[in-house]
Amino acid sequence: MAITMADITHLRKMTGAGMMDCKNALNEAEGNFDKAIEIIRKKGQAVAAKREDREASEGCVLAATKSDYAAIVALKCETDFVAKGADFIALTRGVLDAAIANRPATLEDLKNVDIDGRTVAERITDRIGVTGEKMELGAFEFLTAPATVFYIHPGNKLATIVGFNRTDVETQVAKDIAMQVAAMNPISLDETTVPKEVIERERKIAREKAIEQGKPENLIDRIAEGALQKFFKENTLLSQEFIKDNKQTISDYLKKQNKDLAITAFRRFTLNVE
Repeated sequence: MAITMADITHLRKMTGAGMMDCKNALNEAEGNFDKAIEIIRKKGQAVAAKREDREASEGCVLAATKSDYAAIVALKCETDFVAKGADFIALTRGVLDAAIANRPATLEDLKNVDIDGRTVAERITDRIGVTGEKMELGAFEFLTAPATVFYIHPGNKLATIVGFNRTDVETQVAKDIAMQVAAMNPISLDETTVPKEVIERERKIAREKAIEQGKPENLIDRIAEGALQKFFKENTLLSQEFIKDNKQTISDYLKKQNKDLAITAFRRFTLNVE
């Protein structure tokens, strides 16, 4: 049977495959859509198996919020050329939309979420068949809070989400905090939430450095504690200097907006080397 442009367009919409891939699949399947879809799927699976040992260090990182829920999704690939492609970005957006709509508990759960009759994992495999590159769902972060905000850094390599305890947080204030997280990469909200192993590591490093510098033994602990406080100031969100005004901390900035306003949680993911 003759394959029409309408047939090719329909198959492309169903699978996300390229026009020529859809045409070739339909010709091979003699116009049978189910067989054509299976051909495209098998091509993706075959390519995925061959590229399994490749490194997927590029990709697209997007974030979004809906009411009390925010999520970040990172879809990884091998080259920046593919990462910047409209179809790859659209697939990442589709995965993110599925996450927002279904609120899966883990990355593995997200892979099994349905997108128009196909799981996220199957959609990614199908796309592998189109591009010939390894692709993988590289990250899935989420949080819930009375108010949420997201920030995507230009280039789609870095994104953040932040939760607040009040629904009346001003939009600009929320965006400022999301950008602060993106720019300054805090490891935790405040010093009470820094993992104990991190605190012990930093204290040990400070002590060893002081000893190497020949500091008096009776001052070693005090010097280490001072270094630790500096570490907290630079690496915990509430203690960091506000990037728009280094004369105040993020804690100061929040209190100026509303003394009861608080950050409940934040997440950050980047593909950039830092």
